[in-house]
Amino acid sequence: MDTISSSLRSRDFISPTIAALISVIVNYGGTFVLVFQAAKAAGLSAEMTASWVMSISVGVGITGIWLSYRYREPIITAWSTPGAAFLVSALAVTPYSEVIGAYIISALGFIALGLSGMFERFVRLIPSGIASGLLAGILLKFGISAFGGAEFDPLLVVVLFAAYVILKRFTSRYAIIGILIIGLIYLISVKNVDFSNIKWAIATPIFVVPELSFDTLLSVALPLFVITLTGQYMPGMLVLRNDGFKTSANPILTVTGLGSLLAAPFGSHAFNVAAITAAICTGKDSHEDSNKRYIAGIACGIFYIIVGLFGVTLAALFLILPATFIATLAGLALLGTIGSSLAGALIDPKGRETALITFLATAANVTLLGVGGAFWGLVAGLAAHVLIHGHFRQKSSRMSRIKQAQQK
Repeated sequence: MDTISSSLRSRDFISPTIAALISVIVNYGGTFVLVFQAAKAAGLSAEMTASWVMSISVGVGITGIWLSYRYREPIITAWSTPGAAFLVSALAVTPYSEVIGAYIISALGFIALGLSGMFERFVRLIPSGIASGLLAGILLKFGISAFGGAEFDPLLVVVLFAAYVILKRFTSRYAIIGILIIGLIYLISVKNVDFSNIKWAIATPIFVVPELSFDTLLSVALPLFVITLTGQYMPGMLVLRNDGFKTSANPILTVTGLGSLLAAPFGSHAFNVAAITAAICTGKDSHEDSNKRYIAGIACGIFYIIVGLFGVTLAALFLILPATFIATLAGLALLGTIGSSLAGALIDPKGRETALITFLATAANVTLLGVGGAFWGLVAGLAAHVLIHGHFRQKSSRMSRIKQAQQK
């Protein structure tokens, strides 16, 4: 009996760990190139770039492990992707020491917001249908990309898709790990990846003395704060809520803000709760039992720390994987989450139209005033909800109970 029990406990680690690995691969392979572009724009040396990679990777790893363990939920932390995109242009015209000062000010803003509790109160007001519509809209492009890559590498997409369908038929729990292994074997067999130029080297953190200026406060710190809050924290919290996790945003904001504050002098721009890659770890494909999905959060943190210790070495390893492979892998891994989000958005007949508005407006991904489509999709959905129904808070709890029952 003890052997069987031990075996069952061991099996509980497999799916969440694989989900975590895929999440990390998608994060580094899909968006981390923005960090390298920003570092190049700033004219940073290889050592300074490695310090940035190390500080942000180890930082999100530690915060993710602590939050996931403390609250027993898959709280995946990551760097601000829209923030990195913004820094590509900002670092080209701003002294690096002043940008470091802006990172510190932005981090203090997140700590203050977390301690105030204001953000959590706002998140609780959002109707569940609109939250699901927002998540579905954010993830739609990733689902489409799972098949769009066929235009560039049709055989790779066919191999991954066929493997996914067959594995779903016979061993659904291990479908994602299966397509990851099969995809890597295929890439190596057709010589579509070259690991010969990868050199292992441990990164060294480099401290940069921050400088504070009013101009940088307005031109870097404030935009970074707003972009990260609307583009990362908001959808990230709704990902957790959509999969039934209830941890308050307050400690998440406070812990990630504190982590950002400590890591900023070494080059890290901002930690936050993850959104898109978090969805790989928070759904049923990670583990059927939602109480055991927090393992994925801890595993993600461990992987991030490993990458961080080797600085740009492992980050470069992820970057050499073909874009089509990353996109297809991410899209197939997110299919279940996209489906459940769409179902959650349309389950309540009274809120179906406003949820659909949120979904379409978010999927359009329009950027206005420097703020991304997720924020404007949420604004459109909430405005429609208030104008149509005449109230902000969801009055009926029946549909909410139905949705929670479906998630269990």
